[in-house]
Amino acid sequence: MKICVVGAGSIGGYLAVQFADAGHDVTVIARGTHLAAIRANGLELVMADGTRKTARNLVTTDSIPAAGQHDLVILGVKAHQVEAIADELPALFHENTVLIPMQNGIPWWYFQRHGGKYEGQVVRTADPHGKIAATIDPARIIGCVVYPAAAIAAPGVIRHIEGNRFPLSELDGTETPRIKAISDAFIAAGLKSPILTGIRDEIWLKVWGNLSFNPISALTHATLVELCQFPLSRNLAETMMLEAQAIGHKLGVTFRVPLEKRIAGAEKVGKHKTSMLQDIEAGRAPEIDALVGSVIELGVLTQTPTPQISAVYALVKLLSHTMLQDQVCVRASPPSVFEAVNQALAARLPEASLAHAV
Repeated sequence: MKICVVGAGSIGGYLAVQFADAGHDVTVIARGTHLAAIRANGLELVMADGTRKTARNLVTTDSIPAAGQHDLVILGVKAHQVEAIADELPALFHENTVLIPMQNGIPWWYFQRHGGKYEGQVVRTADPHGKIAATIDPARIIGCVVYPAAAIAAPGVIRHIEGNRFPLSELDGTETPRIKAISDAFIAAGLKSPILTGIRDEIWLKVWGNLSFNPISALTHATLVELCQFPLSRNLAETMMLEAQAIGHKLGVTFRVPLEKRIAGAEKVGKHKTSMLQDIEAGRAPEIDALVGSVIELGVLTQTPTPQISAVYALVKLLSHTMLQDQVCVRASPPSVFEAVNQALAARLPEASLAHAV
């Protein structure tokens, strides 16, 4: 199978190596130092158990139109990056190409082939101008929920943290030959990829944690285990999740896992920084709207109050705005770092300490 991974970051890179290792022809679209490292040394994957594998036979490019047509396209960019490349994606498609978007949050296609009260409704938070929905035929799309945790450890190196589950579903819940073939390909590549008939239930199960754990961690610099074990942050996450659950119920969603079990699952991941916290620390634009704003939008749509979600959303949006406006990243550093800065500043400004300067 010819597979193109658009955005070979943490999850895209993980999948690219696994599919290449399983014998598929894989093209990766990446940029900058990450692309340069992949071209020079291949794409390395460090598994959670310490084993390593490197895909050296990848086709690499930074141009979507130059990549050519593929049988399967995995869209691995962040949700807020999709609109900018939507016009280029059809260059990757032949008549039967399947697209699997792997964005977190409520996807742009949520109400496409939905069959319910809101059939065809555009999720404006994910697709502000309706451009993505107008460009990509929903018949091409197979829904997926991404559960593994991974990170870019260095340019050209992906570190897998935990998990290998990628449940798949046709948007209308039917079982088709093509989804069976793609599920089989995922499984043959060492991944868990069950075929679901209710992908939106699974989306909400993932969103349930994303909308709470991600912004709380971004604001507090806490890892999953820390924010789940600290009583006040745990209570805040629970309240946000209950608000989201009320929205989901109005949309006909079934939550197959109790709230406490969902939190326990996040706690079990351990000292893992959420993707939003990783973005904040790296100075990248975080996926706030896809993970949190989209839920607020559906709250308005279903006339469901979201006071706690909206409050946390406002705070993390301000953090992101300030960070991007000032072109800075925000990291938690040990006191020794601040002491070193203070000493250096004092040496340059004898009459001022860091506290005076600030």
